Amino acid sequence: MNVEKRKRLEAAGWRFGNAADFLGMTPQEEAYVELKLHLADALEAKRKANGLTQKGLAARLQSSQSRVAMMEKGDPSVSIDLLVRGLFALGMRRRELAKAI
Repeated sequence: MNVEKRKRLEAAGWRFGNAADFLGMTPQEEAYVELKLHLADALEAKRKANGLTQKGLAARLQSSQSRVAMMEKGDPSVSIDLLVRGLFALGMRRRELAKAI
């Protein structure tokens, strides 16, 4: 957004911020959500790089395709533990995991 437009909107009473501001998240909560989203993105990228379908990954995890879809989208019901297990099931090494984070 250009500076002039932002100034006009602010003068009209609009406020600017990010999702964390809107939701009233603490810095720790924001970091946790960002971590989960980075892991979810890494899971999808690694799965595709391995040429696997969501169903194929689900079989490796003894889970369902719909659960893998939730993992890749960062669904709140998915734990960080499950995301990391999925990444390891795809052959990700600890150094790669550190980079993904």
